[in-house]
Amino acid sequence: MSNLSLTRRETVLALLSGAATTAALPAFAQQAEWRQSYDSGARNAVARSHTPMLSPESLQATEAAIVAYRDLASRGGWPMLQLGDKMSVGSSGPGVVALRQRLVITGDLDANAGTSNVYDSYVEAGVRNFQSRVGLSTTGAISRATVAALNVPIDRRIRQLETNVVRLRTWSGNLGNRYVVANIPAALVETVENGVVATRHAAGVGKIDRQSPLLQTKIPEVNFNPTWTVPASIIRKDLIPKMRKEPGYLAENKIRIIGPNGEIQPSQVNWNSDEATRYTFRQDPGGDFNSLGVVRINIPSPYGVYMHDTPAKGIFGDDFRFVSSGCMRVQNVRDYVAWLLKDTPGWDRAKIDQVIQSGERINARISTPVPCYWVYVTAWATPDGGVQFRDDIYNKDGLAPAPVAQLSGDKDI
Repeated sequence: MSNLSLTRRETVLALLSGAATTAALPAFAQQAEWRQSYDSGARNAVARSHTPMLSPESLQATEAAIVAYRDLASRGGWPMLQLGDKMSVGSSGPGVVALRQRLVITGDLDANAGTSNVYDSYVEAGVRNFQSRVGLSTTGAISRATVAALNVPIDRRIRQLETNVVRLRTWSGNLGNRYVVANIPAALVETVENGVVATRHAAGVGKIDRQSPLLQTKIPEVNFNPTWTVPASIIRKDLIPKMRKEPGYLAENKIRIIGPNGEIQPSQVNWNSDEATRYTFRQDPGGDFNSLGVVRINIPSPYGVYMHDTPAKGIFGDDFRFVSSGCMRVQNVRDYVAWLLKDTPGWDRAKIDQVIQSGERINARISTPVPCYWVYVTAWATPDGGVQFRDDIYNKDGLAPAPVAQLSGDKDI
C-alpha cells in the first residue's frame, strides 16, 4: 500500500511503532522549552509538536490514538517492569532488555535499535522520548517516576484517552486567532497564533487542596513590578501559623500590615487569634522576593486567580509543579508577556525589559485582549508529536489514584 493512502489508524499505528518521523519545529516554537534553559542542551532536547493541544488536528489524532491503543491492547499491551529506581547509560542486566522491549512497544525506541542488555545511547534517547510524552524531566535516566509511568496499564491509558477526547471535542472549535491555553494537569501554558504553537511555558499550578479553576476569559492587562495583596485564605492557612513560629517573617519578606488607620507593626497583632484576618497584608514590589515576581497577568474571573512570575524559578525544573494556592506561575514570563503585548504599540521586548529594570509600578493595557482558557486535559495526541499522558492530579477522570503524583513526597521521584 502506498504511504499516500494510509488510513488515519495506520498512520497512528506507524507513529506508535516508531515508523513515523516527527516534524521539525519552527524556530519560534523552540523559544521556551518545558525545562529551564540550563537543561535544554542538545543532549536532552526532545522535539515538541507545533500543533496546539486544543485543535481539530489534535482531536483527530487523539481519536486515532484510541483506535491504535485498543489494537495494541488486543495484542497484549505491555508488561509490568521490575526495574531499579535508578538506571542510566552504562547500566546493564536483564532489566535493560525488558526496558528496550517496553519502549519499542509504544514507539519510543526503534525496533532496530538492538537487544543488548547494556543501557546505551539508544535506550537513553528512547527513555527521553517516553519522559517527554508523560511530562517528566527528559533526563534519559530511569527514576521512580519514570518506572511508575511506564507501568501504568494500557487499559487505564485507553480510558484516559476516551475521557479526554470528549473534552477535546468541546474545545475543537474556533478559539481565536491568538489565544492562550493553560492545561492544569500538564502544568503547561501554550500561546497559539494562526493555528500554531508560538511558545510553551512550564507552569506552577494549584495544589490538590487549592485547585486552579477551569475558566474561559480574556487577558486585558499586564502589571509590571506589582505589589502583592495576600488573599484571606493564605492569611489564615499560611501567614498566621508562620508568624507564630517566625515572628520576623513579615519584615524579612517586606510584607506590610495595613489597618483602617494606616500601617500596623507586627508586634501590635495577636497572632494567637484570628485578629490578623481583619487587616490587609501587602508585599512591596521586588522581583527577588515578591511572590508575584516582576509581572502579574490579569485574567478577570469570579475566582480571583491570575498568572504571574515568581522568584522561586527552581520549581519549573520539577516534575511535580502543583504548588500554588490556585493562581498560575509562568516560566520565562518575559517571553510570555512579550507575546501578549506584541500587537500593542510601544511595548516591544526592549520596552518590557526597561520597565522591569526600572522597578516602577506600571500597567500595560493589551490593545486587543487575548482569549485565555484554563482547561483540564490528561491525555491527547498530535499528528507529529505522539500520544501524551499526564497524571489526573485532581481526580477529574475518576481513575484515582494518580500513579506518579503519589511519589511527590519523595525527593527523588
